[in-house]
Amino acid sequence: MKINQENVNRHLQNSMSDNEDRFGTQVPSALAAHEDCAFDGAMLTLISIVDAAHLIHGPSGCISNSWGNNSTLSSDSRLHKVRFTTDMEESDIIFGAAKKLQQAILQLARRYQPSAIFVYSTCVSALIGDDIDGACKEAYEQTGIPIIPVDSPGFSGRKNLGIRLAGETLIEQVIGTAEPEFTTPYDINIISDYNMVEAVKSILPLLEKLGIRVLAKIAGESYYKEICYAHRAKLNVLISSKVMLNFAKKMQHKFGIPYIEASLSGVDDITEFLQNIAAQLGGYELQERTEKLIEEEVNNLAEKLIFYKLNLADKTVIVDVSDFQAWSIISTANSLGMKVIPITQEKLNQADKNRLQQWLNRDDVVLLNENLEEIIQEYQVDAIIADEHLQSLAIPAKVPFLNINTKFYASYAGILAAAQDLYATIYSPVWQQVNKSAPWDKIES
Repeated sequence: MKINQENVNRHLQNSMSDNEDRFGTQVPSALAAHEDCAFDGAMLTLISIVDAAHLIHGPSGCISNSWGNNSTLSSDSRLHKVRFTTDMEESDIIFGAAKKLQQAILQLARRYQPSAIFVYSTCVSALIGDDIDGACKEAYEQTGIPIIPVDSPGFSGRKNLGIRLAGETLIEQVIGTAEPEFTTPYDINIISDYNMVEAVKSILPLLEKLGIRVLAKIAGESYYKEICYAHRAKLNVLISSKVMLNFAKKMQHKFGIPYIEASLSGVDDITEFLQNIAAQLGGYELQERTEKLIEEEVNNLAEKLIFYKLNLADKTVIVDVSDFQAWSIISTANSLGMKVIPITQEKLNQADKNRLQQWLNRDDVVLLNENLEEIIQEYQVDAIIADEHLQSLAIPAKVPFLNINTKFYASYAGILAAAQDLYATIYSPVWQQVNKSAPWDKIES
């Protein structure tokens, strides 16, 4: 087998600046690919284009990546849930599999007739130097369906690099290839991470009330044609995503679309999000409608939160801030008068420390290697809010547990949902039963 060393060197060199952990430490590419790979990041980003087919040019083992289990997409289209692979074998590695790839594309196009086909290189196909671009070009000439190669083999870097490569693929090969039926002065794109789909959905009704149209949701549930005419938007709104910031800058450079950054973690963030969009799009009428909507939503929310403030004030909760979803509930817990003890598995960056200082008047956290059982007893903790890895701690301690892994509380409705979940978790009748003595304990005494 002949390895194409030029391909390896090129990818490793391009990925050096991206193979850093959150502390800025260089991580070797082999280790980075083992932890999370660029292929996975690219797939997770583009799989949200629900009417396109996604074909992996590599061994069948690559289809086991987490993209196949993305349950946040609820579109009527089911094409994004089907796993396609060329299933490269030993003979393909020796003799090459470009023809096999081309046949797979043609078969996929005939059977499913997707709006587009994204073809992903993997470690194996990149190492042997298969001409994926040529195979895609020939298949396009035969089918007329857009065939987009995505050059993101796993060894090139970590997941964040794959997300960036996916964004570059969209800018270079997709965005600007079609025109919308019409445009309005209030057309925007929403740019976010792949795991922000639910958050983006929750703010769409607010934008619709203001007459603001979302042309494309990039890394959110979308259709291929929407991405094609994203260049006609008047504004890009980047939501809670540092990794997609470079994408927004390149959109501004190539298409002249300005961008703003936004967060959806609390009432103030959501209000600022709406106000900034209205200010950027311009027009006194839009800004007036925005202020009126904000006033209505905030007053309505405040009225609904009265019950939860009465019942949750002074309750103490542990929140794992290692998980980005946790930030959407910290603001709500703080506004309800709850006491929040932040914990983490790793050091926080300065931005997270600033948020803790602003919301909780503290920038220190409890590290998970400390004895949390003692903290639970000392502070009489009423609930633990984290992903499933801390559930094993909450159960023996008989402390209510809220799994934050599948939730993101965005928009004013999301803040109310967070309060409802906190109340339901802490006041669940099961904890009264759990903390009662067992019948045999009474007999023994």
